[in-house]
Amino acid sequence: MVPMEGERYHLSPEEAVAQCDANTIGVVAILGSTFDGSYEPVQEIAAALDALQRDRGLDVPVHVDAASGGFVAPFIQPRLEWDFRIERVQSINASGHKYGLVYPGVGWAIWRNQEALPKDLIFNVNYLGGNMPTFALNFSRPGSEVIAQYFMFVSLGREGYRRVIQNAQDVARQLSSGIAEIGPYRLLSQGDDLPVFAFTLAPEIRNYSVFDVSDRLRERGWLVPAYTFPANRQDLSVLRIVVRTGMSHDMAEHLLEYLGEQTEFLQSLDAPLPGQEPRLRKAFAH
Repeated sequence: MVPMEGERYHLSPEEAVAQCDANTIGVVAILGSTFDGSYEPVQEIAAALDALQRDRGLDVPVHVDAASGGFVAPFIQPRLEWDFRIERVQSINASGHKYGLVYPGVGWAIWRNQEALPKDLIFNVNYLGGNMPTFALNFSRPGSEVIAQYFMFVSLGREGYRRVIQNAQDVARQLSSGIAEIGPYRLLSQGDDLPVFAFTLAPEIRNYSVFDVSDRLRERGWLVPAYTFPANRQDLSVLRIVVRTGMSHDMAEHLLEYLGEQTEFLQSLDAPLPGQEPRLRKAFAH
C-alpha cells in the first residue's frame, strides 16, 4: 500500500517504481479511486515500469482494478488508454454492480491471454462426468446477475451505455460546480473521471466538520458519506458524492438547495453543536 502524500491522492508512476524490487509480482493501478473518483495514470505507470525493466531488468506486470471505471471509461473516455492496448497490462477486473448497471453480485476478471493466467490459480474439477476448469472463488454460484448483465448489454448497447454514463457525469459536474460556489467548500475532484467527486471544508472552518454536514444531509434522506483519508493524509476529512443512474439534474438542484440551507445554518453557529466537540477535536487534530 502506497501512502498518500501532500496533494497526491493516488498512485504516481514515481511511487510505483520506488516500491518495486525483485520480489514484486505486480502493480495494481486503480481506474477510479474510492476516495475521490479520480483515475490513476495507468499508461504513465506502465511506461515507468517499462523504464524500470530497461534499467534494472525487473519485469513487473500491471493489473488494472477497474471496478468502477471499467464500465465508464470505454463509453465516455474511449481515447483513454488503460486496458490491453497497453502491453504491460496483463489483467483487469470490473464490477457489474457499480456502473455496469446490474444489482450486486456480479464482477469480472479478464486476462490478456491464457499465458497471463497462472496455472496454479485454475482448479480442475471432475463434475457430472466431465472435467471442468474454474478459477472462481466459489464453485456453485447463481447465474441471475450474469443474465441481468447480458440483458443490459443487449438492451442498451454501446450507445445506450454512453448516454447513461454521460448523463451521470453531467450531473456530477453540475453538483461539483454548484458546491464550489457554496462558500466554505473546496473540491478535491470534479467528477471528470468517474461521476464521483470529493470535497472538504476550508481550513478556517472550526465550528463544524464534514461529519456534521453529512448528518444534516442524512436528515433529508441524502446519503453523502464523510470519512477521513488514509495514511499519510489522515488529517484530511472529506465528503463524497457518487452519481448513479436515476440521479437527475432536478434532483441535483434539490440537493444543492438543501446543502446551501444547511451550510448557512452551520455557518451561523458560534460554537460546535452540543456533543460535537470531541468529533471536531478529532477532525482538526492536525
